[in-house]
Amino acid sequence: MTGPNPDIKHPIAMHPRVGFLKPLVEAGNIEIGDYTYYDDPDGPDKFVEKCVLHHYPFIGDRLVIGKFCAIAEGARFIMNGANHAMSGFSTYPFNIFGHGWEEGFDVATWQQENRGDTVIGNDVWIGMEAIVMPGISIGHGAIVAAKSVVTHDVPPYAVVAGNPAKTVKMRFDQRTVARLLKAAWWDWPAEKISRNLAAIRGADIEALEAAS
Repeated sequence: MTGPNPDIKHPIAMHPRVGFLKPLVEAGNIEIGDYTYYDDPDGPDKFVEKCVLHHYPFIGDRLVIGKFCAIAEGARFIMNGANHAMSGFSTYPFNIFGHGWEEGFDVATWQQENRGDTVIGNDVWIGMEAIVMPGISIGHGAIVAAKSVVTHDVPPYAVVAGNPAKTVKMRFDQRTVARLLKAAWWDWPAEKISRNLAAIRGADIEALEAAS
């Protein structure tokens, strides 16, 4: 028992709305781990077009999503291309329209708004129509509630909700979180994960640690 092939684009027979993203996404500035899936009634094939916004290769920022993540319909990752220079009196992007308006534009005023890579950990659940802003890090095992707007980093195993998203609770106590992060079951071979599903699904930390 080794589980599904992570390289299959549509792993659930007769259910084409769910797709593993790693084999579906070919963008060089996006990295996605095994088994992470996107669920959309229109199909997962247009994940990048629909869900990853303002992501331009010349900017250099990356979207990194870990393994075993579940991404619901309409989730959005806003990348650094959405940012405007804010050091002047106006945030209007005069330069992009050319015809002389590009003259005198100081690229550094825009570059200083770059928030860096957006990094989603392993085993993260992102709810329907949630929005993740540029440069955010979401820790392993976190849950982002539907329609949340994530403007600050999310700790591992936190549940966040709202606009702006705030931690409403921790899934486990601090000691258990530390033990889970150390076990890092998502990095195990598929066969080992398969053998230890009872511990993973049943929150048996002792069994999980014993298998590590």
